[in-house]
Amino acid sequence: MQRPDEILARVDSALKTHPHLRRVLVKSQHQEDRVVLSGSVDTFFLKQMAQEAVRDIPGVDEIDNQLSVDYLP
Repeated sequence: MQRPDEILARVDSALKTHPHLRRVLVKSQHQEDRVVLSGSVDTFFLKQMAQEAVRDIPGVDEIDNQLSVDYLP
């Protein structure tokens, strides 16, 4: 079984190295085999990309995408 800190390290790495998310601050937490993404992004596309970036990481059984979308004027 993987430790939560190992899973979060993989999640953070995936988010920071994803080409669409390099300039986006996304926070992650691990709660009972579930990764919670929080913060804000500019578009629904970026919200979905954050979720897709962590989907296939071992130990991530469920993703709770709580990112808010804040459109810039």
